[in-house]
Amino acid sequence: MSTPANPNREMLRITDLHAYYGESHILHGIDLRIGRGECATLLGRNGSGRTTTLKSILGLVSRRTGSIMLNGNEIIAEPTHRMARHGIGYVPEERAIFASLSTEENLMLPPQVASGGMSVGEIYEMFPNLLERRNSPGSKLSGGEQQMLAMARVLRTGAKLLLLDEITEGLAPVIVKKLGEVITELKSRGFTIVLVEQNFRFAAPLADRHYVLEHGEIIATISKQELPEKMDWLHQTLGV
Repeated sequence: MSTPANPNREMLRITDLHAYYGESHILHGIDLRIGRGECATLLGRNGSGRTTTLKSILGLVSRRTGSIMLNGNEIIAEPTHRMARHGIGYVPEERAIFASLSTEENLMLPPQVASGGMSVGEIYEMFPNLLERRNSPGSKLSGGEQQMLAMARVLRTGAKLLLLDEITEGLAPVIVKKLGEVITELKSRGFTIVLVEQNFRFAAPLADRHYVLEHGEIIATISKQELPEKMDWLHQTLGV
């Protein structure tokens, strides 16, 4: 097992998290810790509880119990609409770009709800493709451009904890490479990132820690240092 994040630098600590959709008990006592400026992946096969873990942090489940500490503050009782004010940004798998709005209108749509949001200029510097397409309607953007826009919107809001769900799915290798560079840059700026990702080749070099889920439980925690010796087991477990 890896050494837990330094409590003084801890951004997110989840303890004994259980989550339900209706009567279905999906998460069975999730425990994880992520320090400020770290990237952690949630790995597992489909249905293992990875996306539900992200949604549970946001309160997008029928019921949740346990503890979710953000910057030392308990937030499990907080309603979903307050999560952005706590500096949490969520990029869902479906991206949710408004087709009739331009790139820049989509970008400006969410309000800045926490301090320290990136300026439009900073965002265009990070995503030059969006600057070139700023007047194009959302319906005309490629899948990669839509994904960049979905991430950019969250960065404007002031989010410091980014929950990213399958951001590379279906994208061209050149876009995947760009997203990896963006995550590396965000980490260097002190952003904390939780990554649900099927593309292990993309996720492996970015993450400080990997949490492997199966049937709503964490069955292994693997640090970056431990990864080489665990690769065979991971391939067998994940089927990658």
